[in-house]
Amino acid sequence: MKNTHTPFPPLFISHGSPMTALEPREAGAFMQTLGRQIDVQFGRPRAVLMISAHTAARQPVLLTGAQHQAIYDFGGFDPQLRTLRYDAAGAPALADEVQALAKSAGISLQSLDRGGLDHGAWTPLRFIYPDADVPVLPLAFVPEQSPAEQFALGEMLAPLAEGGVLIIGSGSITHNLGLVFGTGRMAAVDAAEIPASQAFRHWMVERSAARDWDALLAYRRQALHGVAMHPTDEHLLPWFVAAGAGGRAHAPQRIHSSLTYGSLGMDAYAFGPQAESLAVALATALATAQTQSLAFAPL
Repeated sequence: MKNTHTPFPPLFISHGSPMTALEPREAGAFMQTLGRQIDVQFGRPRAVLMISAHTAARQPVLLTGAQHQAIYDFGGFDPQLRTLRYDAAGAPALADEVQALAKSAGISLQSLDRGGLDHGAWTPLRFIYPDADVPVLPLAFVPEQSPAEQFALGEMLAPLAEGGVLIIGSGSITHNLGLVFGTGRMAAVDAAEIPASQAFRHWMVERSAARDWDALLAYRRQALHGVAMHPTDEHLLPWFVAAGAGGRAHAPQRIHSSLTYGSLGMDAYAFGPQAESLAVALATALATAQTQSLAFAPL
């Protein structure tokens, strides 16, 4: 695969509740800034390879349909969500490149001529690329596979990031819906963070900064409150796919930190050699936006 593009840093984005699409809060503002900064720093990707916690299969599967629409894979939320659209082109030609990489790596990978983006995909993409003008190739992952196996899948995908493809893992840095709905109704969106969530998110930042891959890959045994924050780990596994695509040589960079419902973390990470420059650009852009907002605030 000939590289004629600026390399893109693979990303992990916490998509949160489906209500993020209507109530974007800090995470939505971050994702809008992220899209603009990716354009400024790296240009427009030729495609997005999306690994969402809500698109899973018994073996890895590429959805190679020529066109995608939003899938409303949820219930019990504001009916207005079902009026939101995200009509993006598919990327069937990119699927051929992924298949070639998988064959070289000895990874079994299937293709299915079907389109559709679950809310873990279209919610962040509506903020990052609101015009739906970047083709998308969803990759269904296997939630029964370990973090190490997900990391290996990401390593196989790494050449795509060097060839103009933006790899996004979409999930949640903390995801225990028993805590969110523990009282029989949804917790307040602005509820104070519970200590277990705070401790786990901090652990992820520390181990990432130290490039402690052994600990990260064994987070269910080593992280404080790891199992409590992920009773099942399908929402964290896309983190490891994106991390594998970025490689072990560079420390994962947390590029956003916020919280909803007291325990549903909205953190985002960037990986690979371009991660640090993206983190700096985002911090500068967000600080500038905040300064301008204060400067023009009504007296």
